[in-house]
Amino acid sequence: RIMRAGLIGFGVASLIIALAPTAGVLIGARLLQGAAGALLVPSSLAIIMANFRGAASARAIGTWTAATSAAWVVGPIVGGLFVDFASWRWAFSINVLPVAVTLVLLARLSGPDVRRPDARINIPDALLCVAGLGGVVYALIEAPARGWSHASIWAPALVGAVALVAFVVRQGRSADPLMPLDLFRIRNFGWGNGATALIYGALGLNSFILSVYLQQGAGLSATAAGLASLPVVLLVMVLSSRMGALAGRLGPRGFMTVGPLGMALGSLLMLTVSEDFNYWLQILPGIMLFGFGLAVTVAPLTSAILGAIDTARSGIASAVNNAVARIAGLVAVAMLGTIVAGMLDLDGFRRATVVVAVLMALGGLVSWAGIRNPRRTAPGATLDT
Repeated sequence: RIMRAGLIGFGVASLIIALAPTAGVLIGARLLQGAAGALLVPSSLAIIMANFRGAASARAIGTWTAATSAAWVVGPIVGGLFVDFASWRWAFSINVLPVAVTLVLLARLSGPDVRRPDARINIPDALLCVAGLGGVVYALIEAPARGWSHASIWAPALVGAVALVAFVVRQGRSADPLMPLDLFRIRNFGWGNGATALIYGALGLNSFILSVYLQQGAGLSATAAGLASLPVVLLVMVLSSRMGALAGRLGPRGFMTVGPLGMALGSLLMLTVSEDFNYWLQILPGIMLFGFGLAVTVAPLTSAILGAIDTARSGIASAVNNAVARIAGLVAVAMLGTIVAGMLDLDGFRRATVVVAVLMALGGLVSWAGIRNPRRTAPGATLDT
């Protein structure tokens, strides 16, 4: 039910964006689109976890990862084609087609929804979270231009920080928390989300700086900038299912360590970018290693986190993990102005790339220190310790 509502909302919002007569309508519709999109990832993972456990869930999540990663990279390519050869509006109206196809596939799922009859949405806590993230992210974005001493910067930052602290405090006391804190006492879930914050913060930052610099610094078209990351999606599509299956047999710890470290090395290889730009020598080698590391990481990371949680709570567990990933990317991009000193020129690109490498390396080290491989109790079944 939640996934169906998210799909319909996302499709309707996409059409409103495509037809938006003013910037205000477009921004408002993007807000609705984001709210609808927030329903999709947790519900899709919950459906998987309700039907697969143990090694089978790792394989299923590998397939899910391949598909979502492909969409993540193909999206900018398709968008670039529309921007260059048609209209940006088509980049949103095209969403209606996959939404319609997915609604048809969703109708074929067997088995009823299992719902808790007394479940409710905690609106006050949601508002606290929005106010907290909004204040902090606004301050991070604007601070390079105005300085932290300006009242328009430190005031929203302070309000945001207080709201976030209040949000966390309320999560420990609420009967219906949006983010149940007891989940983080489960080792693989807690440490896995720590690794998620570092890895997805780096992913969000890398995706943004690479796309922008290739267009504004290297002079590539929007389409060419999108195609530059195509090796990543190809590697993820080919390898994710296999890596998920291997992690289901061998355990996720090694994959979650080696993958981020590989992405860190891939980022460092891109430091060879110079004013005399050459994609094949300066970007492609790093992109290839980065894509391989991503394929090694994502499915084992997701299966390690969700495999540690009881099936009945897989929906909220996947929602928390998705929120951690999205917030990490949001904060990382918001800090870009500070990282690059206000300008994404060649020096700024290199500074941001070093930050990506450091975050990835820390994600690998956190995984090695905190993640534990499940203890196998029977063929095809695992028990997290």
